[in-house]
Amino acid sequence: MEKSFVHPYMPNSVPEIRQQLLDELGVKDVKEIYGSIIPEELLYKERLDLPEPIRSEYELKRHMTGLLNKNISTEEYTSFLGAGCYKHQVPAVCDEINMRGEFLTAYCGDTYSDHGKMQAIFEYASMMGELLDADVVSYTTYDAGQSVCSAFRMAVRLQDSSGKNGEKEKNVILVPDTMNPEIYSQTVSYCRNVSEIVKAGHDEESGLMDLKELEGRLKEGNVAAVFYENPSYLGFFETQAEEIARLAHRYGAVCIAQPQVSALGIMESPMNLGADIVCGDIQPLGMHMQYGGGQAGFIASHQKLEYMEQFPTYMYGIAKTDKEDTYGWGRAMNYRCSHGSREKANEYFGTETGLWGITAGVYLASMGPQGMYELGEAIIQNLKYLTVRLNEIEGVRANPFGGSNFQEVLVDFSETGKSVADINKKLLEYGIFGGKDVSREFPWLGVCGLYCVSELTTQAQMDALIDAIRQIAAGKSDVSDKDSQVSKEVQAWDM
Repeated sequence: MEKSFVHPYMPNSVPEIRQQLLDELGVKDVKEIYGSIIPEELLYKERLDLPEPIRSEYELKRHMTGLLNKNISTEEYTSFLGAGCYKHQVPAVCDEINMRGEFLTAYCGDTYSDHGKMQAIFEYASMMGELLDADVVSYTTYDAGQSVCSAFRMAVRLQDSSGKNGEKEKNVILVPDTMNPEIYSQTVSYCRNVSEIVKAGHDEESGLMDLKELEGRLKEGNVAAVFYENPSYLGFFETQAEEIARLAHRYGAVCIAQPQVSALGIMESPMNLGADIVCGDIQPLGMHMQYGGGQAGFIASHQKLEYMEQFPTYMYGIAKTDKEDTYGWGRAMNYRCSHGSREKANEYFGTETGLWGITAGVYLASMGPQGMYELGEAIIQNLKYLTVRLNEIEGVRANPFGGSNFQEVLVDFSETGKSVADINKKLLEYGIFGGKDVSREFPWLGVCGLYCVSELTTQAQMDALIDAIRQIAAGKSDVSDKDSQVSKEVQAWDM
């Protein structure tokens, strides 16, 4: 890009403004700023091959709309994809409050000026506490993955064992080998300097954690925490939750659980089954499916000071004021956070997901306990119907582990002679996004897809899926030429 070129999107490309900035910094050229930081051999010296800028706002909007129109949304196609991002009904009030100017920012706000925002976060945390039967719920994390990572690091700090005085250092985190592979990858990366993430095996018949193997590993004396998902990434309920917590505590380990929040209206909270720390995702609570955004996580525990001191994020509480009978909102134990202690804090955290916490609070307030119960019941009923119908198809076996599931179910296509990728590609011709292909994540499962439903999934949509899979399995197709042409416009990807 020539020095004289003024880019319409970049105010600092105006020569006069650029020179003012350089003068203020006391340098003659931009290269002087980076010279002491980036080695000369790494600097790109050629002209960037960028397209010409679109100068008209209308033309730019039309260009971007054209790009976005290449996508096919779950409003156009029926989706049976889940695996961490779910399509639920979002009450209109969630979007309305989410877009209000008082809340619409990535900044957390200040205790002296943003009491409305502070109260909204406090109310969210209070309702999450009721849902989880937890005493303490933190400010939101980036997503479920970060909440799990932070919970793992909390557990290691709680052990307060450095191998001194002959003690064996407790820094191993035991996780199920059926754990969400993306979150597992996050934990390995995020926790590598403080802990070792070790997979524990599962029972081949039920898919549940193998308790004998779990206890054997706990006896080694170096386990800081035991982690489980409920329901699991593969959809089945971990019915041994109480026993897992009991074993963890017997050998001095912390018990960490990740529940699916949509199930908590019908499922006992892990906090009542012995879990010490509960963490997870709040995307199902009023957040639309999005590509990259619309995710936030939570961390919760009982009201024990030693646990509260290890939380990495803000916690908001009611604060007294200098006026009688009035109160405000303040940050509790702020010394724990990177905001309060900078580099000496437990770990770094950001505040950009606070808006989603407020949105989740609005969702919980609009649903209430009865609404959350009805949500769970609707999902269970839809999944049961889909499972029964899938098992009617020759060569298809749904729920191979045979236990109780929530929202998602494994579907084994091994006997059809077709791969999950091939089946999903054909389903696009029917206007259907098939379940996630988990055969590469878990080769021992064979040819399996993970199918998801929600309260929005209709019987007609499930029947259409059954008919489509039956025809695909039999090598037939009744798709019209028009529908087939539409499917060819869908971007292909590995599901």
